[in-house]
Amino acid sequence: MHTISANSTIRLIDGNRIPIVGLGLYEAEPSVRTVRLVRSAAIMGYRLFDTAEIYENELETGLGLKKSRIPREQLFVTSKVFTTDGGRRHILDSVRESLFRLKVEYIDLYLIHAPQGGNVLEAYDALHELRSLGRIRSVGVSNFGISHLEVIRRTGRPLPSVNQIELHPFNQQRAIVNYCRRYGIALMAYSPLARGAALDDPFVLQLAKKYRRTPAQILIRWSIQNGFISIPKTSHSSRLQENFRVFDFRLSKNDMRQLTDYGYQNQASSGWDPSNQSTLQFGAIY
Repeated sequence: MHTISANSTIRLIDGNRIPIVGLGLYEAEPSVRTVRLVRSAAIMGYRLFDTAEIYENELETGLGLKKSRIPREQLFVTSKVFTTDGGRRHILDSVRESLFRLKVEYIDLYLIHAPQGGNVLEAYDALHELRSLGRIRSVGVSNFGISHLEVIRRTGRPLPSVNQIELHPFNQQRAIVNYCRRYGIALMAYSPLARGAALDDPFVLQLAKKYRRTPAQILIRWSIQNGFISIPKTSHSSRLQENFRVFDFRLSKNDMRQLTDYGYQNQASSGWDPSNQSTLQFGAIY
């Protein structure tokens, strides 16, 4: 495998490139603390920032990026619309508001947060409409299972550039991963640390000791060596550096295999997972 560095990117099916490690902003409070966190991350070398309208911290994210003085073209900003129940009109409003709060002229990647709320295809088409207008560079989805992705594919629409799902050794979602790889959909791994639950796992601790790394670094490294875009979240500036110092070592093939096998035998979802919902919540399919 080629060497992965802090500047490594993945080429999306639409031709755009996305950094392989970023900062997840789920649960980052809408306060000056998040502004400082985002600014520090950008100065440290982070280039990918993942927020969402439901996180209520787009404003702070945008302000932190502005204060970092990193040129906009070097940054990759992701946001998400939470519900599609309002169809096209709601998407146009949501993206406009996200652009305003983030204080940017375009959003690099905009996702439908989950396959629920109805009018999903209408919302998806609206995102592609906004892409053609330059408001969004890439269109993606989050928490979509195979049945949801198949609706998009079978109706002849462009496939999403990214599917953001929970991914870590203890929740490998192999069927969705294989499907996305087959069709060239990049996988963005949220909760790569299993919301902290995997940091005390004895096997992860054993590997951390072997490599003289932290458990978090072992888990993020597993993610990026699998070709996943990893977006660990933290609200502590001290952990920012720890989570980003994953480019000067690599897990051996044997240790990757052992961690994968071990995790697969101990599978546990650490949170909300709409990817297995039926397509009934999708709304009209046409």
